[in-house]
Amino acid sequence: MNNNQTHRLWPGRPYPLGATWDGSGTNFALFSAHAERVDLCLFDESGKREVARIPLPEYTHEIWHGYLPDIRPGQLYGFRVYGPYDPAAGHRFNHHKLLIDPYARSLRGPLLWDDALFGYTVGAPEEDLSFDTRDSAPFVPKGMVEDTAFTWGKNPKPMTPWDRTIVYEMHPRGFTMKHPVVPPETRGTFSGLAHPEVVDYIADLGVTAVELLPVHAFVRDQHLVNEGRTNYWGYNSIAYFAPDPQYCAGGSIRDFKSYVQVMHDAGIEVFLDVVYNHTAEGNHLGPTLSLRGIDNRSYYYLVDADNRYYNDFTGTGNALELRHPQVLRMVTDSLRYWAEEMQVDGFRFDLATTLARVDGEYRENSGFLDVIAQDPALSGVKLISEPWDTGPNGYQVGNFPPGWSEWNDRYRDTIRRFWKGEGGLSGEVASRISGSSDIYNRRGRRPWASVNFITAHDGFTLRDLVSYNDKHNEANGEENRDGSDNNNSWNCGVEGPTDDPDILALREKQMRNMLTTLLLSSGVPMITAGDEIGRSQGGNNNPYCQDNEVSWMPWDRLQETSPAGDTEHHTAQDLLEFTRCLIRLRREHVVFRRSRFYHGRLIPGTEVKDVTWLHPSGEEMQEHHWQDRDLRTLGALISGEAGNRFLTEEGDPEPDETFLLVLHGGHEKRRFTLPGQEGMRWVEEISTARCTRRGKYVTIPGRTTVLYRRENRGSSP
Repeated sequence: MNNNQTHRLWPGRPYPLGATWDGSGTNFALFSAHAERVDLCLFDESGKREVARIPLPEYTHEIWHGYLPDIRPGQLYGFRVYGPYDPAAGHRFNHHKLLIDPYARSLRGPLLWDDALFGYTVGAPEEDLSFDTRDSAPFVPKGMVEDTAFTWGKNPKPMTPWDRTIVYEMHPRGFTMKHPVVPPETRGTFSGLAHPEVVDYIADLGVTAVELLPVHAFVRDQHLVNEGRTNYWGYNSIAYFAPDPQYCAGGSIRDFKSYVQVMHDAGIEVFLDVVYNHTAEGNHLGPTLSLRGIDNRSYYYLVDADNRYYNDFTGTGNALELRHPQVLRMVTDSLRYWAEEMQVDGFRFDLATTLARVDGEYRENSGFLDVIAQDPALSGVKLISEPWDTGPNGYQVGNFPPGWSEWNDRYRDTIRRFWKGEGGLSGEVASRISGSSDIYNRRGRRPWASVNFITAHDGFTLRDLVSYNDKHNEANGEENRDGSDNNNSWNCGVEGPTDDPDILALREKQMRNMLTTLLLSSGVPMITAGDEIGRSQGGNNNPYCQDNEVSWMPWDRLQETSPAGDTEHHTAQDLLEFTRCLIRLRREHVVFRRSRFYHGRLIPGTEVKDVTWLHPSGEEMQEHHWQDRDLRTLGALISGEAGNRFLTEEGDPEPDETFLLVLHGGHEKRRFTLPGQEGMRWVEEISTARCTRRGKYVTIPGRTTVLYRRENRGSSP
């Protein structure tokens, strides 16, 4: 091994952190408050041979730093950090372990599971209290010095207003793995996602934003690798500035930037699902890969009574210590990097309650939420929280501050239960489809604070929701114990696949019912990729380890055709066209994406309410109707005139047409009386089943959604 004498070494600067190429040389900086020495380790192009070990010469404000004028982009590196190994005091320094730079912009090489990755001797009597002296470098990914220069196009970021946002949640790998046109060598990568046919598909669907499951470099869990599986979803981050290498076909962050540029050119925003609540290093028996060996006591939320152990609010073994200013800085630096350098438009924060915990409790005025609110780069991007975690008082739906939108699981559960056939949900359904003002109408928050979803990556797909009563996760190797048992699903009469035409027709109708409800509800709709073509996971509601056809987008479904003469069976292409129609309807009519909450009150100066809830008899819902446990039918008369009260960003009123949305979740047909007066008629816009109309009465088949548009006689249709 060469020594530091072969490399020119200058003091450098403590900021910015990480490896920063300035056009002449590279500055290296690493925070560690308790380290006694930090060595920069340089590797050859293969990453297998350590060619130099250079102690960083300066220590300023708890940051170790040095500048190497001869180091260029492409250089592979890692750190070795010296200090006390005293788990009881929270210290787990072990200079025999090569550590990943938490600010690395790129990683090269896989993580290979070996006992040398652990700071202690695996199997020793005292477990993590022992000390292991094996070198972990052969098994650890190396950071790579990056040239971040990139020429962005002339088109500005889409900046889609919240009230017009429609989110499409997708996996960055699984979406293209089976795409017939994407070249095999780029399937599963950002380059594959940027393929014109893929971009055109998303643009034609009509969504305004894609939300990618985690793209930060992550670790494939040891037990999964040993069992021949993998961590497919990626909620196991190890480097918050680096995209996972498997997604970069060209081996560069330019792959990601090019993808974002292509999406922006198509008018589509890019959101990232980010995991700052924990890291892949796990609990006290986990490996030493990065933060644990850099400064365990600073980076992790340790148990006060015994610093050997970690607080775990996520079920993953650890939690980041965001009360520490440098740890909070790492998270916000990462967010700013992706928002500014990578031009990302928004973030969805996994288990966000953990990020806002102070002394173990969620606080709306926590340091994390406060710093986001005041940061000019971050307060201007779209912020979405998953407002819960697994710790005490972890459920915080509705409690995030202004500026945040939230996944609304109460919307998910209510709509599932309604279409499953449960009665007595009229009031809950009315609240959910009108923006959930009972949850979010405070401190100036708007309907878009509610991200409405019926399915997500976690849980059943839409097709499985109507095809299975129970989860079927045997392929995950956990004896079907993993995944939620609270699915609110209904198989329509047979568990799983069937050839029964009546059951298939009912399942197809149920999918259309839920898509219609989702896309015509006030708030921000989120569609899970593949739901629009009836993707199935075979009843697996937790396919986090299934990097195969269980999880991949089934593009071949779009080639299916109905049997000759079969007019009842709908194909995946039919469901896709139906979804496009719904999205187009939502985008064209402001009443379905109003930027104010509906209150069911009279519009000033008129005798018209912004929304009127109707009983099947045609009369306005009364208190005894709302309390009716057998009622499974609800009408929403949504007034277009309400828009005359409100102004667009251009200062113009936003009137619209008036619509009547009827949701009938019962299994028997039901007669519904259409409201109105002389000179008014109702034109059917969408129906998930054939209804019979006689005068002002309409007979609605069981489990059916109907949307009518009001049309005054004499006007043009």
